[in-house]
Amino acid sequence: MTDPVRATCHCGAVELRVTLSAPLSSARRCDCSYCRRRAQPTVSAPQGGVQVVRGADNLTLYQWGTKTAKHYFCKTCGIYLFHHRRAAPNDIGVNLYAIDGTEPRDFEPLGWTDGVNHPSDR
Repeated sequence: MTDPVRATCHCGAVELRVTLSAPLSSARRCDCSYCRRRAQPTVSAPQGGVQVVRGADNLTLYQWGTKTAKHYFCKTCGIYLFHHRRAAPNDIGVNLYAIDGTEPRDFEPLGWTDGVNHPSDR
């Protein structure tokens, strides 16, 4: 576990307190049909590792397919903040670039997760 970090949407309506289960350097992108369009890398937090400090009423949920994954966005500015993962139901993926102080260039090149070939899709 790491020290808690602060994550926010673009407009500031939503603020999270996140305790990650791995360092920021573990961030990865996914190539599933949804994530490849979203393109934000994520880092992992355990269940209970994401606390909405402000703006819970401003979060909106997006689901599709099996409806196992739950993706949360700020309904004002549209920024993706976190999701409950389909591949690892006890993990929460957090938008790396929503975490205060992150600089995108510092994490390149990023690793990839094979979301196209997810076992639930077979």
